[in-house]
Amino acid sequence: MAGYSLPHSLAKTTQAIREDHHKMHHATRTALTAASLLAGVSLAATAQARPMTPQDVAQLESVGAIAVSPDGSRVAYTTASLPDVVAGEDNGSTQQQLKMAYGPDNTRVFLPEDVSVSTVEFSPDGRMVSFLWSKDDEDRAVWGIPVDGGAQMKLAAIEDASVRSYAWAPDGATLYLLASAAPDTDRKAEAKKGFNAVVYEEEERFNRLFAAQAGGEEIDAKPREIAVSGYVTSFKLTPDGKLGIVESQPTPRIDDTYTASRVNIIDLGTGRVLRTVETPGKLGDLEVSPDGRQLSLVAGIDQHDPAATTLHLVDVASGAYRALNEGAAEAVGDTEWLANGQLAAIVDKGADTILRMYNADGSVAQEIDPGELVPTALENGGSDSLFVRADSPRHPGELFALNGTTLTRWTSHNPWLAEIDFGTQRTMTYTARDGQQIEGILIEPVGGVPKGGAPTIMMVHGGPESHYTNGWLTGYSMPGQVGAGQGYAVFHPNYRGSTGYGTAFSKQHQGDYAGKEFDDIVDAKRALVAEGVTDADRTGITGGSYGGFASAWGATYYSSEYAASVMFVGISNNISKFGTTDIPNEMYLVHERKWPWEEWDHLLERSPIYHVDKAETPILIMHGAEDTRVSPTQSYELYRNIKVRKPDTPVRLVLFPGEGHGNRRAASRYDYNLRMMQWFDTYLKTGDRDAQMPAPRPDLMIEDTSE
Repeated sequence: MAGYSLPHSLAKTTQAIREDHHKMHHATRTALTAASLLAGVSLAATAQARPMTPQDVAQLESVGAIAVSPDGSRVAYTTASLPDVVAGEDNGSTQQQLKMAYGPDNTRVFLPEDVSVSTVEFSPDGRMVSFLWSKDDEDRAVWGIPVDGGAQMKLAAIEDASVRSYAWAPDGATLYLLASAAPDTDRKAEAKKGFNAVVYEEEERFNRLFAAQAGGEEIDAKPREIAVSGYVTSFKLTPDGKLGIVESQPTPRIDDTYTASRVNIIDLGTGRVLRTVETPGKLGDLEVSPDGRQLSLVAGIDQHDPAATTLHLVDVASGAYRALNEGAAEAVGDTEWLANGQLAAIVDKGADTILRMYNADGSVAQEIDPGELVPTALENGGSDSLFVRADSPRHPGELFALNGTTLTRWTSHNPWLAEIDFGTQRTMTYTARDGQQIEGILIEPVGGVPKGGAPTIMMVHGGPESHYTNGWLTGYSMPGQVGAGQGYAVFHPNYRGSTGYGTAFSKQHQGDYAGKEFDDIVDAKRALVAEGVTDADRTGITGGSYGGFASAWGATYYSSEYAASVMFVGISNNISKFGTTDIPNEMYLVHERKWPWEEWDHLLERSPIYHVDKAETPILIMHGAEDTRVSPTQSYELYRNIKVRKPDTPVRLVLFPGEGHGNRRAASRYDYNLRMMQWFDTYLKTGDRDAQMPAPRPDLMIEDTSE
């Protein structure tokens, strides 16, 4: 097992189990139907319980998009998975296979595995499932497949453009299409001659909105264009089909998405804006009530609110809005109107999650505790039935039906999870140095915590306007149960700046880069040491984006606290970050609340490069080479400063070509996971900061499929 350290006594057994498992799992994915996957057959009967591995993480499958038929009798959904590069499949990004569920443990594959779809809907009469698909080298178009059998067919398309989203008119006679900009033929001709210069932020292209006739024997060759202002990112229709509820922003820039996106109510016949919902902050989930009179809108309460977590009701006739839970220590996620006029909402209360039912007037009708499940998405298709995508500490997202106050599971993917030995997962609250109560989620090592404490990984979320819920916490950049299986405790702190605890808590990090927010993580370590969970000399830190910032801070300013660090797409210099990011206004409005020229010295002092003199922590730095959110130059800066100023400190920089702010492709994700765990095994598990760096290339343990 060169390149991936395991205790010697486990190495041979685990290797054999992995190889057998990967062959079995690959055969299962390619040869069995979804129905047989749901048969509940446990592989545990034929294999010993074993720890989770990076190879397992690379093969996880979860429920993605959900669409409910108008009568609520069936659910079309996608399963999201990556190509199985471990078993020799070609590298690629997430594939979404269309399936249909008819009840508990009753589902079937609805399209071939190589047809990767998105934006799944039912036609208004329920006779067809529609989806977006790019066949071969064609532009993405709207396709459909009859629910009672038959081949997929193209329903609507825009010539020389990709359809980005769509919506059915209530009568099923029209499909509204949001498509990419018209091709610039002059620009294409110039590029063919080598004139391919990019003019930064001055050649932005805007989406277009069309109405296409549906239901004919041939697709509409000339859909009607509806003139719209601004850059439209999403739209919905009112139940009478007369109004469009459009989210738009001044430009396509992500900074405008965060700071300037607004909801507009338009006349679908002319595209004229009838009224604008003048919310001042970020926008989240938007839904239209069954009678078309109200919108539910999750949004920020002001321009400085870090995240859209407050639920509002909007009067369609006037555009007036009112908040329902402003100031509450919670965060609203997805919402869905029910046929009876009630509104269902997913509400995170810290690390716990509930379902809340509102009456049409905004009063609370009922709250439902889903137990260990963490709901993440709601759908009902206009029916009386509510379906929920939910995960738990022991499985990624699956499909559930709400029956009264009980969630009934309809799908069961990843049956091989029955083989896995899981570490115990629980929430815990601790007191920070200034008295603030902070919550986090702990995954204990498989088999329990050893005497003297376990090596511990602090897994820091990004944002920081985000938070962990007590559900599935294992991924390519999150050690989770892989770490637990290798003897690590993994702690997920919801430090100051996190959502889920109310807007006031999420604003506590503002104007204080790397201050109380990252002190909270050190205080978590000390609380875990006091509880006997953590070995103080074998504590590491990792995270991506803002979590990468925390990991760089932990390896420099707080180097004495951490035996190893893995930094991903992280920040090392707050001054140069401002000049190279695509979210400068968001940085000002919801993070620092000052411009760099107002506080040059302060920003530098809160940058990891300023504290490289303290850097004794071995740090692995990884970054997507095409990242526009946090430029890879941030990683170059930290690497070069440590390499020159602290030549004895182990440091390695790994770039992933073609990847941006997070890895999308299967090989990049798998490679990342291997490297992360290898780094922690070398420095954190041993507590030896002077250990020799692992080999530059990890052992990929990929099956040889060549003839």
